[in-house]
Amino acid sequence: MQKREAGVLPPERRRALLEEAAAEFAESGYERASLNRIIRARGMSKSSFYHYFDSKEALFNAVVGDVGAALASTLDLPSPAELADGDFWARIRRLTARLAKAAKENPVFATLPKLFYLPDAPRSLARTRARIDDWIDGALEAGRSAGAVGDDLPASLQRELVRAVLWVMDEWSVANMDDLTETELDRLADAQLEAIRRLLAPSR
Repeated sequence: MQKREAGVLPPERRRALLEEAAAEFAESGYERASLNRIIRARGMSKSSFYHYFDSKEALFNAVVGDVGAALASTLDLPSPAELADGDFWARIRRLTARLAKAAKENPVFATLPKLFYLPDAPRSLARTRARIDDWIDGALEAGRSAGAVGDDLPASLQRELVRAVLWVMDEWSVANMDDLTETELDRLADAQLEAIRRLLAPSR
């Protein structure tokens, strides 16, 4: 059977719907998230919703895709190769500072990380996480080529160490976000970056 072609929501209506959905998924989890609550909050009927999205999973994927792309644009995310030109760690620090600023200024950017740690998230989320890991791998290679990252450990081990620190600390921060002040969150971000820098520092 031929797949139905979805309609296209006007940009502002799509943005509002996806922000509503992001909040619902983050609060309730994927399985328990109520499609009825989401569309009712945006004044949509189910028939109207299904004109634009095939399923709740399609909506979830749109949230991750659109919000992730908007965040990357806001950050002016550099390609990994660009990080090799100049002071590698200064560029990384500026990037993390822009990320923290974006999350404070736009609540949906702060909501996005919560979706990555939902225990019942769709498997399709793994593709997005893999793209993030690919960028991390590229950044690590750029750091090695710039001499800012040591080469005394195998690159494959360094990748695993960086991923472990990033994802574990991010997951803990997301789980405890409601109990942390902005100052504490900023300190955690600084501590995360410093932990990675020390792990990867060239041998003296």
